[in-house]
Amino acid sequence: MPGGRRCSGGRKGRDPRGRRACCDPESLDKAIEALLEASGEGAAIIVEGERDERSLRDLGVEGPVLRAARRPAMEVAEEAARSFKEVVVLTDWDRAGEELARRVAEHLIAAGARADLDIRERLKRMVRREIKDVESLSRFVERVRAERCPNELP
Repeated sequence: MPGGRRCSGGRKGRDPRGRRACCDPESLDKAIEALLEASGEGAAIIVEGERDERSLRDLGVEGPVLRAARRPAMEVAEEAARSFKEVVVLTDWDRAGEELARRVAEHLIAAGARADLDIRERLKRMVRREIKDVESLSRFVERVRAERCPNELP
């Protein structure tokens, strides 16, 4: 194909050489924008630990981030529900993170807060083959953005 493009930056799936990120950069950007927007509108974000919070700060999250590490899910949820009407639950995509997200969301709802699991699910679907945790998210987003193809090749 004359002048054909070899870059797969906008294509879903792993590059045959295994070097490219496997998600659509625009979809990833939209999910990150949704996270930043929720935070900017006053939602708290619940993560597991300090490195997860640092990753979100690197992505531009400026709002409140609560850490759930070494604390009962009910305690974290009640603390969040006392101060915030909406809470984004953003735990790791492993089994422990799944269970923590489920328990925290249940407690948030029982305490009268809105538990947002949508952003977590969107991100998980896009990145789970590449990364397993929130702490790796900022580096992954950086890599995807760096690999993005230019709109026009010379």
